[in-house]
Amino acid sequence: MTVSAELHRTAFYGVQEQAGATWTDWEGWAWAAGFGDAVAEHVATRTACNLWDESPLRKWDIRGPDALALADALFTNDMASLEVGQVRYGPICDEQGLMVMDGTVFNLGENHCLSITSYDSDLDWFRQVASDRGLDAQVEDRTAQLPHLQVQGPRSREVLRPIIEGADVDALRYFRFVSEGVKVGGVPCWLSRTGYSGELGFELYCTPENAEDLWHAVLNAGRTHQMRPIGLSAIETIRIESGLLFPDIDYFPHKTDPFEVRLDKMVKLEKPGDFVGRDALRAIAANGTPRLLTTLRIEGDEVPEYGAAVMLDGREVGVVRSPCNSPTFDMGVIGMAAIDRDLVEHGQRVDVVLGQGTTVATVAPFPLYDTEKRRPRS
Repeated sequence: MTVSAELHRTAFYGVQEQAGATWTDWEGWAWAAGFGDAVAEHVATRTACNLWDESPLRKWDIRGPDALALADALFTNDMASLEVGQVRYGPICDEQGLMVMDGTVFNLGENHCLSITSYDSDLDWFRQVASDRGLDAQVEDRTAQLPHLQVQGPRSREVLRPIIEGADVDALRYFRFVSEGVKVGGVPCWLSRTGYSGELGFELYCTPENAEDLWHAVLNAGRTHQMRPIGLSAIETIRIESGLLFPDIDYFPHKTDPFEVRLDKMVKLEKPGDFVGRDALRAIAANGTPRLLTTLRIEGDEVPEYGAAVMLDGREVGVVRSPCNSPTFDMGVIGMAAIDRDLVEHGQRVDVVLGQGTTVATVAPFPLYDTEKRRPRS
């Protein structure tokens, strides 16, 4: 793809172009699709370490006396209890209890937090909730001013340890971050033990003028650890194996409830603060969501379409959300699918529409990779 002048380019665009990146248009941004071998990029993430520019994700800077209260009203998770230096993930819902988005909140202290989500439209939602609830909090877009990289994989500590000053990658706890006094390869950064891979990993946030220096410092440190830069093609197979969600693919804004996509642990119905959609979510929790996201292992070597129907005895019982050939599981075909809740039992056989016919699929653990999610906490 030739990147048009209309697309936003991240601060890491130039170094990725030099590294041979191909590009895709994601929500108005040029985002690297890959660097020539998506399977090798996937394998490096699982066995060694990756380097991924995740800058197009939207960063919302929230300031004011009610900054954390706004985050708590927006998200179903308990954001009000965040300690300074702590991050928390969760869904954002509308008054009907249906997801608007998912994302994270970083508590920076002193009436200041940062939220990361996916769409430009989230800014209007944040501001509308602040206005509706009379909260003294201002929300500004800092996406272009806060580029960031992910360094993910079992060797990520080994890569970062010798080039970090001001923080201890061995001591930093899961979903904690350090925003002051840290340098990576001499570049001032935030260091966060978070990520989107299903592996041990870190995120590095910097200023645009320092971005290329940061890229080179990390990549040079990673060369002896088989680090690879990766793009969205590898991310797709990584996230499907690990059960990680993508909006408008695994859930649909204002249409999907968070229980369907297994975010029930992030819906704190009894947290002290009120939040958007609480009453509706109580009702959904009491009645049970009709369908549940699960893994299907799909027979054959042909990957079904996104949105392919799942059938049983001639009736539709679900839909494939995210299918792929899985590099970790010998390139077998797997998929995340939302199916009728009573069918979510390991070994349950169903049919998946494939071309003009169907193929057999079997319900498997969710997520299929590292089902107990121990690797990110390692």
